[in-house]
Amino acid sequence: MFESYDDAVQFLYTNLPMFQRIGAAALKHDLSNTIRLCEALGNPQLKFKSIHIAGTNGKGSSSHMIASVLQEAGFRTGLYTSPHLKDFTERIRLDGTPVSRSSVLDFVNRIRTHIELIQPSFFEITVAMAFDYFAHAGVDVAVIETGLGGRLDSTNVITPVVSLITNIGWDHKDILGDTLEKIAWEKAGIIKPGIPVVISERQANIEHVFLQRARDLKSPISFATDSYEIDQLSNNGVNTLRVVKGEELIFESLELPLQGNYQRKNVAGVLAVIDTLRLNGFSISNEQVVKGLAGVVVNTNLKGRWQVLSRRPLLVCDTGHNIDGIREVVGQIHGQQYERLYMIIGMVKDKDITSILVELPREATYYFCEAKIPRALPAEQLKVASERAGLYGEVITDVNDAIKKALSVAGENDLIFVGGSTFTVAEIDNL
Repeated sequence: MFESYDDAVQFLYTNLPMFQRIGAAALKHDLSNTIRLCEALGNPQLKFKSIHIAGTNGKGSSSHMIASVLQEAGFRTGLYTSPHLKDFTERIRLDGTPVSRSSVLDFVNRIRTHIELIQPSFFEITVAMAFDYFAHAGVDVAVIETGLGGRLDSTNVITPVVSLITNIGWDHKDILGDTLEKIAWEKAGIIKPGIPVVISERQANIEHVFLQRARDLKSPISFATDSYEIDQLSNNGVNTLRVVKGEELIFESLELPLQGNYQRKNVAGVLAVIDTLRLNGFSISNEQVVKGLAGVVVNTNLKGRWQVLSRRPLLVCDTGHNIDGIREVVGQIHGQQYERLYMIIGMVKDKDITSILVELPREATYYFCEAKIPRALPAEQLKVASERAGLYGEVITDVNDAIKKALSVAGENDLIFVGGSTFTVAEIDNL
């Protein structure tokens, strides 16, 4: 028996294969472990309604927005996301509040025998823990974000009310496939027989994958951008959006604290999911949608999405880490007004860093850092690769030391950006 939360979580970190630390070696290529764990717990995933969300980019923001709207509508709402930034408990939330440390300790002690018997991965355990917690808490609905892919993701044992698939882009090619079509096929694995699925945006080269999968399973399918046109009115501290559905103006000035032009795509998918929930008996008013989106950061404590850490100089972090996410971040950077640009960047080994580096601004001063995980790309190697792409700067291994250095040389009208990896952002002290 573990006596403390710290002991229990350390056991999970050190004894179970963990993707965020070691990469693909931690993955099991079927759902058998998750199924066995859920059976040992009395199949908690069958005891609450759920919404399932997959995608390359945008699934985290979309999950938090949907959960926030459901909270404002009065539903007891579970939210499961990964990875965490600061504390393990962030992965499992009830009405925005992280699972208690005592609940984590109780779960690990209660299921330790099964852990030793089944030998699951870290992610498989956290999924089972989330399902067990939500079932015991009596949630009305839980928003469940996939970890990686969809078809073989441990979360894919639920039967949701609706599924959402956000943007599909290049990520984890070694695991999900070396073409966008293959990656889309893996994400489409969350589509269930007869269950509605929303696709956030049409992508001409892969939409046929979703259409075919939905057709085979007789699942109603819709593309959110077919119904919703969303224009950005301003993006100065608050993302203000104008929303039209068909010919009807739905929201004149919808306020969203999540920054980034890319959130327009995510909002379209969120609104389409809410439409589907309404058709399935969920009472959600437009006023509750407005409050939910405006309150997403407060309601769910979402971090790391174009998060402003200081204003003068402007210090921003973002967890975007694949080529499409980086392109969106760079577009956001170019939309800012600044005199000089400083980029604090850290990456992991299993990314196509060459393709990512060529997207980054060449006019910036760079600080290359290294997260404290085995998957981290050594900062010296990142510097060498960056120089080949025409990006120059110095190695400061610790992200917080790099921030201090940038702040010491930046003027009040400059921009400092921190990112390149979720794990780099996670190590920022005052996040």
